[in-house]
Amino acid sequence: MVLRRPPLLVVCTAVTAVVTVAASAIAVAGPGEAAPAAQHTGITAGLPTGDQEALVRLRLPDQAALERLVRSGADVAAQPSASPRSVVGTAGGSVASTPLVDVVVSGQQLEILRSHGASVLQVISREGEGSANFRASQVAAANRAAVGLKQAPGALTRTPKGEAAPAVSAGVDTLHFLQAYWWSSQGRSFVQVEVATTAVQDPDVEIQVTWESADGRTGTFPLQRFVDAGEYQYHVALPQGVPAAPVRLVATSSLGGTAVKAPRAWPGATPPPAPAGYQQDFISAYMTPVDVQARLRRLARQYPNLVDLVDLPNRTNGYRRTAAAYLGNPADAAIVVESRAFGSSGGNGLQVKTVAGDRANRPLSATFRDRVLTVTLATGADGAVISTTDEVAAFIAAKYPQRFNAFVEDGSTGKPMPVVAPVRLSDGLTTSGLSRPWPVKALRIGSHRDGSRPGVLVYSQEHAREWATPLVTMEFAERLLANAASDPETAKLLDAVDVFVLPVTNPDGANYSFNDYNFQRKNMDNYCTGAARDPKNRNRFGVDVNRNYTVGSIFDGYVGASTDCLSTVAAGTGELSEAESSNVISLAKDHSNIRYAMNVHSYGGYFMWPPGAYSLPGRITLPRPDAEQSAEFLSAAKRIVGAISSYRGTVTWPSNTGPVTDVLYSAGGNSADQLYYEFGIYAWDFEVGNDLWNPTTQQWEGVGFQPTYDEAHAESQEYAAGLVELLRVAKDSATSP
Repeated sequence: MVLRRPPLLVVCTAVTAVVTVAASAIAVAGPGEAAPAAQHTGITAGLPTGDQEALVRLRLPDQAALERLVRSGADVAAQPSASPRSVVGTAGGSVASTPLVDVVVSGQQLEILRSHGASVLQVISREGEGSANFRASQVAAANRAAVGLKQAPGALTRTPKGEAAPAVSAGVDTLHFLQAYWWSSQGRSFVQVEVATTAVQDPDVEIQVTWESADGRTGTFPLQRFVDAGEYQYHVALPQGVPAAPVRLVATSSLGGTAVKAPRAWPGATPPPAPAGYQQDFISAYMTPVDVQARLRRLARQYPNLVDLVDLPNRTNGYRRTAAAYLGNPADAAIVVESRAFGSSGGNGLQVKTVAGDRANRPLSATFRDRVLTVTLATGADGAVISTTDEVAAFIAAKYPQRFNAFVEDGSTGKPMPVVAPVRLSDGLTTSGLSRPWPVKALRIGSHRDGSRPGVLVYSQEHAREWATPLVTMEFAERLLANAASDPETAKLLDAVDVFVLPVTNPDGANYSFNDYNFQRKNMDNYCTGAARDPKNRNRFGVDVNRNYTVGSIFDGYVGASTDCLSTVAAGTGELSEAESSNVISLAKDHSNIRYAMNVHSYGGYFMWPPGAYSLPGRITLPRPDAEQSAEFLSAAKRIVGAISSYRGTVTWPSNTGPVTDVLYSAGGNSADQLYYEFGIYAWDFEVGNDLWNPTTQQWEGVGFQPTYDEAHAESQEYAAGLVELLRVAKDSATSP
């Protein structure tokens, strides 16, 4: 079977270890190694400083540095390099190269990384810029509404190319093209290849590829050896710009092997043109979960003959958390006192203080009146305070177990407990009107919503910070409904399929991402205990919804998730422990006609399907689809990728198209695997937000989770077109003999 495992690593999805790294853990030098001299190369202007966080693209000095960064728990958002990458939770491969990585770091952490040889290539976004982009999108939407502007999408066509039979010359090693494709995008042509050598044990094999165009122009580019989980996969490079479509590729290795291939046009499929009067572009600004839910209700009222509003069975906890405060100075001696109740349910505003005992040999005691907890510290024979931090924390937790939790702050164990003036407990949340348990809703769209037609499930924003994803699914839903009465093709689709749209799978985390911390990935359920509940970790609490499913999970020994409650890929207390994941599965259980599903993530530009996880050692994946199903996955992918490119020429790379384990990483416990293996659903994953080619820098650049609204809008339009094509796939499959 052809292996597709390109160099990009997006963690959302598509991957990303989302724990902000501790400064002490991100130093590039390993144990016993001397730190390299500072190399402040790359850009230097506009970098984050101090505690300010930013999503940056770094070049690391070597693959070992990347592996240490991942093992440290860094918030790795993507690995957009043609060089090898390390897999979250694994040792990964090793090769002499200089990998690129997108990572969320503070200014202090970035300075440490730069002092150990990392260079900054791009500041993709800073914490808080997402909020500014959100506000700008709302202002722009109001301005557009005022003047009645309408943006019309463009179109891109491509000409399929034939393929010549491969030829392999005799040499010390044998080379084989696993992939060889070319495409055009926004007036430029690109080529991408993957080549495997039979000299798999030789780490020094070098491979060059020479291209030739029809008019005789030629050029050469190198490939890099790609090793994953200790196993050689192939040699690969990022897409290479070429002046015209190549007609011939020649791969040559340093051992003497050669192979020849005529590249094929990618994806080689285009959707039917939209008819005159086709309505689209219903998205005008970023949308919070509140905005999305209001629009779902409006659509249900507006199109009663085509829409059912589905109330999913599991309400989430809501945008709320317990209230807490430091009693004392964390830099000296302190404990953390936490309310048992959510802040919005009475925890906010509680006060706690310590006072010295007023006589000798007084025991430790406490009173709680008028929402103020007063702890009187114990004294010795001389009347001096003798209570320690450990004693006070244990006493509060034992005396008021229904009202308070308390634990010793890191570094304060065994220290004398200070006298502290009243401090007020707070949940630290910005908005108070979203605290109720959240009712999650979905749309069911179609002319026959009775289970008699094949179902298609589309769901998004499992990861809170991926703001563009509900724009995709809402644009898709509105296109179907608005065109049902005027476009015969849309009417046929809605007669042939039963569509389920869940735009916001993780509303609590999304509300937190919009209101408090733009880089939030997980939901808000906090299963941490003891000192891990420290308020300083509040942006690290939660469960990664897309690691909480039952097939190929960490609880079954698969890679790509964590049982650490503070990890970016925390899997929860057990499989389907979360309301959010249980809601997705309930849709599949309650509607057995669902045969297709698309999980929409960002960013990076991927199109993937199962298997999505493997175990170690041995890199043993979940069972592969059989040959017929694999062909159906790929055939449908090409159609959908072609539809995506019809809007502005965005092309999902062939190296980013394939099974998750082949093109991204192991994501143990993801939703697509459970839908496919347990329910027999053809389950795909989008990663919207493709890297953009910068002709000035001659580099591919990431767009981030919350790009400016113009970019997010474009993503919504192109990927909504891809979802419409998915319905055509379902319709054609149902009507084929």
